[in-house]
Amino acid sequence: MPVIDAQLSQESRDRYLTYALSVVSGRALPDVRDGLKPVQRRILYAMFQNLNLKPTHSHRKSAAVVGEVLARFHPHGDSACYEAMVRMAQDFSLRYPLVDGQGNFGSLDGDSAAAYRYTEAKLRELAVEVIGEIDQETVDFRDNFDGTQAEPVVLPSRIPNLLINGASGIAVGMATSIPPHNLRDVVKALIELSQEPDISLQRLTTIVKAPDFPTGCLILNTRKELDEIYKTGRGMVRMRADWAVEDEARGKKLIVVTSVPYAVNKAQLVEKVANLIVDKKIPQLVDIRDESTNEVRVVMELAAGADANVAMAYLFKHTPLESSFPVNLTALVPNEQGALIPQVLSLKDCLSHFLRFREQVTERRLIFERKTLLERIHILEGLVKIYDALDEALKIVRKSDGRTDAAEKLMARFKLTEIQGYAVVDMRIYQLSRTNIDEIRAELKLKADRVAEIDKLLKSKAKIAELVRKDLEAAAEKYGDNRKCKLIKENVELEFNEEDYVVHEDVYAIITADGWLKRIRQNNELSSTRLREGDRILKALPLSTVDSVAFFTNLGTLYVLRVADFPSSSGYGDPVQKILKFKDGELIVNCFGLRAGEAKQAELQLGAEDSLKEGDTMVLVSKTGVGFALEIKDLAGIKRNGRRAMKLREQDYLAAVVRLESKIALFTERASGLVIEKKEIPVRDGPAVGVSLMSVRDDDKLIGAVSFASSCKIQLQLDSGRTTDIASSEMLHGHRALKGNKVVARGELKAVQRVHG
Repeated sequence: MPVIDAQLSQESRDRYLTYALSVVSGRALPDVRDGLKPVQRRILYAMFQNLNLKPTHSHRKSAAVVGEVLARFHPHGDSACYEAMVRMAQDFSLRYPLVDGQGNFGSLDGDSAAAYRYTEAKLRELAVEVIGEIDQETVDFRDNFDGTQAEPVVLPSRIPNLLINGASGIAVGMATSIPPHNLRDVVKALIELSQEPDISLQRLTTIVKAPDFPTGCLILNTRKELDEIYKTGRGMVRMRADWAVEDEARGKKLIVVTSVPYAVNKAQLVEKVANLIVDKKIPQLVDIRDESTNEVRVVMELAAGADANVAMAYLFKHTPLESSFPVNLTALVPNEQGALIPQVLSLKDCLSHFLRFREQVTERRLIFERKTLLERIHILEGLVKIYDALDEALKIVRKSDGRTDAAEKLMARFKLTEIQGYAVVDMRIYQLSRTNIDEIRAELKLKADRVAEIDKLLKSKAKIAELVRKDLEAAAEKYGDNRKCKLIKENVELEFNEEDYVVHEDVYAIITADGWLKRIRQNNELSSTRLREGDRILKALPLSTVDSVAFFTNLGTLYVLRVADFPSSSGYGDPVQKILKFKDGELIVNCFGLRAGEAKQAELQLGAEDSLKEGDTMVLVSKTGVGFALEIKDLAGIKRNGRRAMKLREQDYLAAVVRLESKIALFTERASGLVIEKKEIPVRDGPAVGVSLMSVRDDDKLIGAVSFASSCKIQLQLDSGRTTDIASSEMLHGHRALKGNKVVARGELKAVQRVHG
């Protein structure tokens, strides 16, 4: 075998481009003319032409359809082929289904269709309109993959399938996502465009106002947004479920959802709302059930006195009851050479390409009809020519040696063509009657008149356009229906306030030294709460579920988390990394309760050193003794990824956070202690590095701080496990940057805290 030298980069590029072209033109994108992908086109053609599964005929096993398509036209996977056929049968996927399925073809709840050996299918009447005048030489054909059969390049669709049923697909480097529309709206726009080619896009969008999804829903986009989508071919259509409040016996009120956004799995939606109710995320709701039959009906029971708007505001924000459909009007458009080029189209482009295609199909249909008529006229003229000499013709036939000899003698005697000669020979005897010849002459005149009429039509573009309009009007009259989706002219956004969805409950917000979080009711015993082995409670803050907790971490970051978001658990709870966006190696240094409102009871339960509010000033000190006082602002604006509170030098970390009071006592691991005055600490209103508050030796590190207004006792926890108390008055009081004095004779310090009482 010869060795061919080739550049890897060149070969890779050529082969990838070949693959990309195959995916773009042969699999993923629809044709702008019939709105079908190749697999869809082949399924419809095989069902119509090969299997004869017309609407008036019986259903046949889906396996037969898949097998025929794969064997004749589409050498790909059977599951992909079957899924394409199933989608064309689903009235919740296509606005106007093309396949009539019998059996389990899936549901809005996400149920998949039964295997193709169990289901049956045939074409719907609308599919025949898509197949159109396929047998009248209206479109070009090409060989199938093995050259044994011809298949149409495109179907001569009489309906604008691309827009009324939409399409979705992912190719190489591009994708398409075309929403479905209402047939009557699209046909009306096509007729307007046909009569006035220079019509503006704004005029067209007053006819095709918005997509019309098969599941029905509310469309929230403004007129300006929709105009921009139809102009550029890209954008997002915002969909919302339609709902209403119903009154029930004994004063109960129900929220009833009667439609869901397109492509939303209803069963998953109901399950998600049910989980939110169980987790008490929506206290306004007490139950949900799905009462859907052929129509969507999801019922949610309101709690006594609850506001339905508040409940729906939460659901629209946190569930697919409000969703978006990405619009990308990309389709394959034939150029002058007949090659298919992917293009992003505007609404007017889509309509114009379809109109042009239908005019071409209509013209080719007329040419085919004219050719067929002329062939028939030619035969009729031969029959008329021999009628006055029937006796002679019969004698010639009787004396001939067979069909061919008789035809040749008749052709020679009466100057007939070969086609006419054989037509005369093949006539039955009864057709020689006077009645029959009168019918022949009448037919001849009728067909000649029709040829003259077709000649006039072919010479006039306006008359061909009129024929196209008549076909469109007939299709809209027969298959059109009212819109399912409502366009909301003035969308009133429901107000969303997080506090409305928190069940008020007094709890302990428990934070452990290893960073595990949970909440328990205040009537539970703190000493018996479960902890992981080796872990301990860092803080147990007596708060309510409407309050929050602020966390300062060793990386100098400030986080805020609502107590309602603490897992309610009798177990270990959840690690903080699961709830907040902590970085690798990030640990909680200290935490404080943030009270919602001015509840006096909460103030009594929560000590001043454990609480925080807007405007408070906190002292932040790193392990090297560097620190400053930070004025706390905008706590409500802190997201789950936190906000920087302190700038840290390399290899340094935040070691202590306390409230700024008259005096601050600082402690190191090697048991050095120093008390400094409030005036020694600079106050900043944003993240800073700070100044040296205590000089810490290289082999030592700061491990804690205590703030106080007057003399107090401080508990020191030693590495041996024992504790000892020291009065603040016994410590060295000095200016910042001093090393401090020893506070215990032997051992190292692990933690310090102020002693109350």
